[in-house]
Amino acid sequence: MLISLQVAGQKSNAAIHKGNELYKQKNYDGSQQEYNKALAADPKNATASYNNGNAQFRGNKGEEAVQSYDKTIEQSKDAALREKAFYNKGVALIKQQKLQESIDAWKESLKLDGSDNEARENLQKALMELKKQQQQNNENKDKKDKKQDQKQNKQEQKPQEQQSKLNKQQVEQLLKALQQKEKEIQQKMQKGSPQPNKPEKDW
Repeated sequence: MLISLQVAGQKSNAAIHKGNELYKQKNYDGSQQEYNKALAADPKNATASYNNGNAQFRGNKGEEAVQSYDKTIEQSKDAALREKAFYNKGVALIKQQKLQESIDAWKESLKLDGSDNEARENLQKALMELKKQQQQNNENKDKKDKKQDQKQNKQEQKPQEQQSKLNKQQVEQLLKALQQKEKEIQQKMQKGSPQPNKPEKDW
């Protein structure tokens, strides 16, 4: 049993070493393949999962990188390695615009190493960004509420406007009717009084 474990350890260490060389050459796909070989030989190798996370992050595989960092955090008893994994997880999450999750990761990172200035700076920036987003959300909500209030007010005003329009129409009809009556009266009066002969118009 011990011999097979040692062989697995040697295999995974050799793959990690090869992966590191490829990583330095910026061959991130190649380095991932080597780290995966190391993990196949020793699935609980926290260094292999941490390095794999870095290679995945550099290869723009943010979500996979977060999973690799989580594995490292879960499997490693080394506080320094766990702190780095939390820090890098925060960076990978902020790239995915997962603000709250990145804040949580950096908080964990600082719990393990309170002297990590980069983690502190990133945390402060992220907290400020979160505050800004919350203010914007509140402003947008206020604007939305205002718009809804205005819309409601307009809808309430509309029936009143229609009422006044109806009244206006009624007034116009009444005026027309009155003018018509006036005309009729004038015509009757004209018919009654003697007038010079004029040919009647056909209406």
